[in-house]
Amino acid sequence: MTIITRFPPSPTGLMHIGTARTALYNWLFARRHGGKMLFRIEDTDRARYDTAHVDAIINGMKWLELDWDGPVVSQFEQRNRHADVAHELLKRGEAYYCYCSPDELEEMRQKAMAEGRPTFYDRRWRHRSAADAPKDIKPVIRIKAPLPGGTMTVADKVQGDVSVAHEQLDDFIILRSDGTPTYMLSVVVDDHDMGVTHVIRGDDHLNNTFRQNIIYNAMGWTQPVYAHLPLILGPDGAKMSKRHGAASVEEYAKMGYLPEAMRNYLLRLGWSHGDDEIISTEQAIAWFNLEHIGQSAARFDFAKLENLNAHYIKQCDPQRLINLTRPFYANVPHVTLNDEGLARVRQGIDELKSRSKTLIEFAFESAFYLKSAPIDLDAKAQEILQKADPAILKRLQDDLTTLPEFTAASIEDICKKIAQDLADGKLGMVAMPMRAALTGRAASPSIFPAAAILGREEVLRRLRKT
Repeated sequence: MTIITRFPPSPTGLMHIGTARTALYNWLFARRHGGKMLFRIEDTDRARYDTAHVDAIINGMKWLELDWDGPVVSQFEQRNRHADVAHELLKRGEAYYCYCSPDELEEMRQKAMAEGRPTFYDRRWRHRSAADAPKDIKPVIRIKAPLPGGTMTVADKVQGDVSVAHEQLDDFIILRSDGTPTYMLSVVVDDHDMGVTHVIRGDDHLNNTFRQNIIYNAMGWTQPVYAHLPLILGPDGAKMSKRHGAASVEEYAKMGYLPEAMRNYLLRLGWSHGDDEIISTEQAIAWFNLEHIGQSAARFDFAKLENLNAHYIKQCDPQRLINLTRPFYANVPHVTLNDEGLARVRQGIDELKSRSKTLIEFAFESAFYLKSAPIDLDAKAQEILQKADPAILKRLQDDLTTLPEFTAASIEDICKKIAQDLADGKLGMVAMPMRAALTGRAASPSIFPAAAILGREEVLRRLRKT
């Protein structure tokens, strides 16, 4: 049997982090078993449908580097097929036309509330003839749910066996009075027609599963294997929302996270492989299974995500890292992206990596390599230079001008000599104003290697402009 999973987001909002994890788990399970992951946009809610949200979902998948098999399918475009199945269920005697007046609906609703029942349908409607419906009331088509007295059980790969009494299942609508299918019908028909073998989704859909299985059984179709994932909570234990930070996958990209770091983090946000924390995509494909998905809700931890991101930044290919950082330089003042400056960043990249947890930090840490004199100074750098001994700054310019070899080691030796002669051996009295003048900041990568990378002419230019 070929394993087929599906990723079926609804384009009524942005692609949030829970949706991204669902996509990842479906993708990993399919890839682990040499199967397929299909991509379906569940766009039957036309009132809330937004093409911008479709684009955001697709862009989110591309940023996460999760590919899919075949074209992106629109559920709305299959609506005639869904309606055909509703009428097939009528012919089989598994569904029926139903009409009722508003007064009847309200009476049944009140009765259900009084009895503590979650539904208020009346199975007597099953025996009504649609032809007898008043002209101002259009019948709908309802499925015939199992009669009271038994239970339905779902064998879930994550939640275990979950059962509900038949009394909790209603004759829900599968085709509206205007002829449009409901979500509950559409998703079953699509999953069957697409050959989906495993439905991996959030546990907020668990209640839907019982109703959807009524349709599977009525049509004589094989039910898929179900795995319902627990919620992702915010750091405070509340349901994850925008107030906890980023609301969508695209926002995490804009915050400077690498896709491989996000995949690793989402993988561990509900699934485990022993004590392993850093798991490459190749390892994840080889190891992923449904049995090791936890039943408890996971809490999102930005500190853990940042630490993972720092790890993957260190492992990142230098040129790829620079390419990924390019958009983030736009937010750093006075930066000019040119070959000379980028070559400097490339030379200093090892230490820059070690100082950066996000691409935003990498852009900020490396920005001084991409600037030209006069360098812009932050408040602390200005304070350092105001307090610096002018004689030290003059001596720096003179000695660096005549330095035979402009290397990190020779620059450090010169600074130590100046400190010995003019600052009682205190190297900081020389290195700190030098750092401020060259980088515009009080903290930066090691200043002697950085000066060597900038080169003699640029170093002298910046020193003279302070």
